[in-house]
Amino acid sequence: MTLYTALSEVPAGYGPSVVTIGNFDGVHRGHARVISRVVSLAEEHGLSSIAVSFDPHPMQVHRPEAAHHDIMGQGSRRYFMCLLGLNDYLLLNYNLEFAAQTPEEFVKSTFVDALNARFVVIGDDVRFGKNNSGDLNTMRELGEKYGFEVVVVEDLMVDENTRCSSTRIRQLLLEGDMPAATELLGRHHMMAGEVVHGLARGRELGFPTANLELEARGLIPADGVYAGWLVDESGNRHPSAISVGTNPTFDGIEHRQVEAHVIDRPQERVEDFNLYGQRVLIEFVKRLRPMVAYTGVEALIEQINDDVVQTREVLAEDAKNYCPPECPVQAEVKHPHF
Repeated sequence: MTLYTALSEVPAGYGPSVVTIGNFDGVHRGHARVISRVVSLAEEHGLSSIAVSFDPHPMQVHRPEAAHHDIMGQGSRRYFMCLLGLNDYLLLNYNLEFAAQTPEEFVKSTFVDALNARFVVIGDDVRFGKNNSGDLNTMRELGEKYGFEVVVVEDLMVDENTRCSSTRIRQLLLEGDMPAATELLGRHHMMAGEVVHGLARGRELGFPTANLELEARGLIPADGVYAGWLVDESGNRHPSAISVGTNPTFDGIEHRQVEAHVIDRPQERVEDFNLYGQRVLIEFVKRLRPMVAYTGVEALIEQINDDVVQTREVLAEDAKNYCPPECPVQAEVKHPHF
């Protein structure tokens, strides 16, 4: 996959192409439906396939006071689009000047002049251009004017009234409902970041943890303890009990932390199992319990032992359904394309 970060980077004479547009946060099953249609059209007609997206998210520009949490980083988005067969990715800087373009100005400069679009694949709720004034009818009118065909992909519905959307997935993650989020994403939610030194409280209790840096990418789910996987730089998946939050049993923890205790490590590797400095993935499978303040260390150790037992049971079942990705390494770790 080729990444372009400005229209000026797109080679002269690019295309002809099949284009789609969106934020693609989470690259969920609804996004996958759109991208798959882009790829199939491109293969059928011998065209390039490309997705156009924006950074930062438009909401961060228009409503900076509103909290916005990305489900995943841009590297992960490109990775999962690569798995779906997409050729290229155009990531445009979103700012107030860019947002001031009329729908026609945006379509002509991007889809027509830069990408030589023959097909534009979108959902029926598409909005674009200044004040989101462009919609599906606008796109069809511009397609007739500039010579591209508009292909509409229907929403993937969760139930009668709810569509698969990034907004819905964020809500589920902030509620800690991992099975429901997994169903919409088509995979486990994940975070990516470097393992850094913490306060070593877990090691003192007999449960050493890999602490993710505070700048880790991916939405931090609801506080609590989760069963999940830690994926190291070599692509090895380690079963883990994952803690998210400030750990109310101890004082002095100001920031929400994500830390994973790898369970059932081979005894011959316990001493040299060092993840410090590695970039790893944390995959969240199931929330086991909320974060609780315990009256003493003994009660906490007893609870962690129970967490480990539950984690082992959950992941034994989860491992039966695991399908390795087509690309050799997981997103954000050491993917050869990025």
